[in-house]
Amino acid sequence: MAIVKHIKSRNANYSDALNYLIFQHDESTGKMILDEFNRPLRRDELYVDGLNCNPDTFDVECYECNEHFKKNRSRSEIKSHHYIISFDPDDKSECGLTGEKAQELCLNLAQKIFPGYQALIVTHTDGHNGSGNIHTHIVINSVRKEAVRRQSYMDKPHEEIAGYKHRSTNKFLNYFKKEIMDMCIQEGLHQINLLSPAETKVTQAEYMIQKSGQKKLEETNKKIIADGLKPTATTFQTQKQELRNAIKECSPHSKSFREFQSLLFEKYQISVIEERGRYRYLHPDRDKRITEKALGTQYGKEHLEQLFLRKDPITILYVRSHLRLVVDLQKNVKAMQSPGYAHRVKISNLQEMANTIIYVQEHGYNTQTELKNAFSESQKQLDQATDQLMEMNADLKNINRQIHYTGQYFAQKAIYTEFLKAKNKGRFRKEHIAEIQAYEEARDWLKSFYPDGKMLPIKTLKEQKASLQEQIDQQKSSIRSLKDLTQDLRTVDKNVEAILHNQVPKKQKTQEPEL
Repeated sequence: MAIVKHIKSRNANYSDALNYLIFQHDESTGKMILDEFNRPLRRDELYVDGLNCNPDTFDVECYECNEHFKKNRSRSEIKSHHYIISFDPDDKSECGLTGEKAQELCLNLAQKIFPGYQALIVTHTDGHNGSGNIHTHIVINSVRKEAVRRQSYMDKPHEEIAGYKHRSTNKFLNYFKKEIMDMCIQEGLHQINLLSPAETKVTQAEYMIQKSGQKKLEETNKKIIADGLKPTATTFQTQKQELRNAIKECSPHSKSFREFQSLLFEKYQISVIEERGRYRYLHPDRDKRITEKALGTQYGKEHLEQLFLRKDPITILYVRSHLRLVVDLQKNVKAMQSPGYAHRVKISNLQEMANTIIYVQEHGYNTQTELKNAFSESQKQLDQATDQLMEMNADLKNINRQIHYTGQYFAQKAIYTEFLKAKNKGRFRKEHIAEIQAYEEARDWLKSFYPDGKMLPIKTLKEQKASLQEQIDQQKSSIRSLKDLTQDLRTVDKNVEAILHNQVPKKQKTQEPEL
């Protein structure tokens, strides 16, 4: 899906923005990368256009505009606005999106959204940290160069008049997001509803903290490994992410806010309160609470209360117990060597035996046979659920192939049509060999997959994929629950064996003992 980010800049040096977009930079330090002759290296693939300016002289023309209107002279003023439109990585493989096409789409969008402003439109195809997603930067001078007709999203006085500054209001941003959504839907690209709050909200600041923290952690781990030790953590998590993980862990096992509150504090020492209709969380290493708004809608009161209310004794997921296996003292070498350790193990065994008896009573197992049958049935259900998940994943892989080749087919169809009409087909094929081969590959695959020639549209395939992905997520949740149940039943079964072995003499085993 395409998403948009907005960055305000008070930097009066417009050349910095121009250089960042045109030349390669070290993403960790932000410094320009130079070649052996101390010259900046141009980015491998980029597309550049200017709106109401020449892109090569964007910085100079912005200075001239500011001087003409006597604006942007103080350090506190916002000099430019930087909007980044990032496309879904799958748009490249499944929908045939190219850097050139993205540049064309975003240039048309900029002409509609930012009339009268000097703007630099640059598309990169490398993605942040080499992620490979195509994204476009739109950098505008904050001062409008030419007057335009007043638009519906303008809610500040004189916004349409030359010399007045751009205001990135909520009304404008919603209008901008809607235009991006319409553009992607019209072009058959992946898209989500940008006007709805994010389920998981990760700000640019949090992203940078995570990135910096991960780098420091990896450096620390190298020293630990060099000393012959094993690192305790390999992935750095921000405090917000730790909150999200804890909420995801505790919310499925809570039937009310009070249970959720207690479980969150008991397991993670995280305090949560309700204030002004919202949940506010306090991380154990912080003094100030973090609101649900900063985490995302999945971690807010509205979503979690619906989750609590949907629970009932039948549909609630199995909650993993804390049962442990009873230790066999006769086979434990350390217990044989240390009377003190053996005493502690005996106490622990008594506790585990008590927990096992409580578990058996709570779940209504009257005989050992019933317990073993329950364990056998749980293992059988787990195996069946795992097989079903494998089938679903195979179906998902199949749908992804259909989406990929259907998108590839339509992306190159126009070129292939030109090829069929070309007078010199040999020359045309040589000039467009990659596009023609991609079309023919997709065409042949689709012919073999659809013998009747009735292809499913990409929209239908994406709907099928979304539905199947939801089923897969539910199946994974069921498997996790079944694994916990099976593990507990296995532990209880072995503990019961140990209890009965110690309590029932072999000569008296004429009938099955009751539990």
